[in-house]
Amino acid sequence: MFEIKIDDAKYWKNCVESIQSLVDEGTFNISKEGISLKAMDPSGISMVAFFIPNKAFSKYEVEKQTAVGINIDNLSKILASSRSGEQLVMKDSGNRLSMEFIGQSGRRRFKLPIIDVRKEADKEPKITFESIVEVRSDALKEILKDANLLSTYIGFKTDKDSFLVLAKGDAGELEEEHLNNTDAVKKLSITKASSATFNLEYLERIIRACPMDSTVSLSLKSEEPVRVDYRIGEATLAYYLAPYMES
Repeated sequence: MFEIKIDDAKYWKNCVESIQSLVDEGTFNISKEGISLKAMDPSGISMVAFFIPNKAFSKYEVEKQTAVGINIDNLSKILASSRSGEQLVMKDSGNRLSMEFIGQSGRRRFKLPIIDVRKEADKEPKITFESIVEVRSDALKEILKDANLLSTYIGFKTDKDSFLVLAKGDAGELEEEHLNNTDAVKKLSITKASSATFNLEYLERIIRACPMDSTVSLSLKSEEPVRVDYRIGEATLAYYLAPYMES
């Protein structure tokens, strides 16, 4: 049994959108510490690990750890209807998730069926990363937009003082260099130069829900999955995306 209340329903909408950008269903594990979810996207090349602590909620009563499998697309559609100033109360109701929006003019109640998720994500990959790039989220979105003009893939290269972005397609080539401690790249931590190429569409989906005024951390190792970290308020998100390997 659980009853969870958040004072800003739109905030929870933003959190769920960060998951829905990659997966269409997943299992929320609701414990006394908070709510977590790990899920692979249907293609199996990317993964999201989400956690929000209990302190993010104005009411958080959880009798015992509970797993709630939900169709994320349907959940996101309901949350998209949230209105300014509405609170949200979530509780278990048999084999359904009860959601009540509370506003000044009244209350709206929805119930979503709890489902058996087809496949849950394994543990997060264990990678000793060689480079960590901390970049402003709005700058990263512009970088991806530049690469999208020419290619469906984007290459990242790091050196001790620079972060290089590469894109190449039939229409032309892009090379963008960003130095350490600049307006875009806040910090570079390099133990070894790194180089890898990734699917551009997936990266755009991964950072779509990232707040414009936040910082994104890119953890890289040559020809290994990239880890992308950012926060939405109290919520933390870690994504993994497998590299593109030319055949």
